[in-house]
Amino acid sequence: MTFNDNASVGGNTARRRGGGAAIAGGGIAGIGAIAVLLFQLFTGTDLSGLLGGGGAASGGEGTKIENCETGADANASDDCRLAAASLALDQYWEGQIEGYQAPQLIIVDVATSTQCGTASNQTGPFYCPPEQGVYVDPTFFGLLREQFDATAGPLAQLYVLAHEYGHHVQNITGIMADNPNNGTGPDSNGVRMELQADCFAGAWIGDFTEQVDENGVPFLEAPTQQQIADAINAAQTVGDDHIQQQSGGAVNPETWTHGSSEQRQRWFQTGYRSGVSACETFGIPGENL
Repeated sequence: MTFNDNASVGGNTARRRGGGAAIAGGGIAGIGAIAVLLFQLFTGTDLSGLLGGGGAASGGEGTKIENCETGADANASDDCRLAAASLALDQYWEGQIEGYQAPQLIIVDVATSTQCGTASNQTGPFYCPPEQGVYVDPTFFGLLREQFDATAGPLAQLYVLAHEYGHHVQNITGIMADNPNNGTGPDSNGVRMELQADCFAGAWIGDFTEQVDENGVPFLEAPTQQQIADAINAAQTVGDDHIQQQSGGAVNPETWTHGSSEQRQRWFQTGYRSGVSACETFGIPGENL
C-alpha cells in the first residue's frame, strides 16, 4: 500500500498524546508473551502486568502530528500513515452513512489515559466507545516486526486502523447497542462484532482508491497482491484459535471473543470483494459465520 506522493494529507485531525516510560525490552520473551501481544492487537486489553515495564498515563487534547502534509510523508512514517489514512476512512464512511461523525484518532506516544483504560505500547490499538476515540501506538507495529518476525506492513497497519473505525461505525449506527455482550463462544455477539469490523475494513480497502484529496488526487494507490496477502495474514494472526495455539494451550472455541483465523480472513475478503452490504454478521446462523 502506497500513498500518492503528492496527495495532500495535512488536513487530518489526528492528535498525538502521551509520554512516559518505554516498554521494558527485557520484560518480553517467549511464546506466552507473543500470544499476549497478539491478543492485545485487537482487544485493547492492557496486559502490561504480564509483560513487565509500563509508563505513566497522561491525557489532554494532544498535539498535531508533525511532518505529515503529503502522501510522501505518509509513506515515510507509521504515525503519519495512520493519520493520513483517517482522511480516507472518514471520506469513505461519510459516503456510506448519512450524518456520519468522525472519531478522534489519537496517536499514542508511549501511554495516555482514556475512559476505557490506559492506551500504551503494551496494549493493542483499540476503540473507546464513550469517547468515540481510536487509539493506536505505532511503535506496537515495530515491536511485532523487530521481536516477533511479523511483517506488520503498511496495508496490514491500515487494516488494523480500519478495523477500529469499523467499531466506531458499529457504535454510532446502534449496532453495538442492539447487540450487547452475551458472553464468549463462536456464536457470541462479540465474535459477530469483530468479524463485522473485519468485513468493514475489507470493504474500505476494496474501495479506497476512490477517496481523493481536496485537489482530486487519490490518497492511495491500488494495493498489490502481496500487500493484500499481508493484510490477510494480519487477520489470520489475530484469530482466537491461532492465539491459543501460540500460547501453547488447547483450542477452545467456547472462549473465543474475536473468531477463528479462517473466519477473520474470510470476512475481511468478503468486505474487500463485495462491500459493506455483505457485512451482515448478526443476521445469519452461527454455522455460517
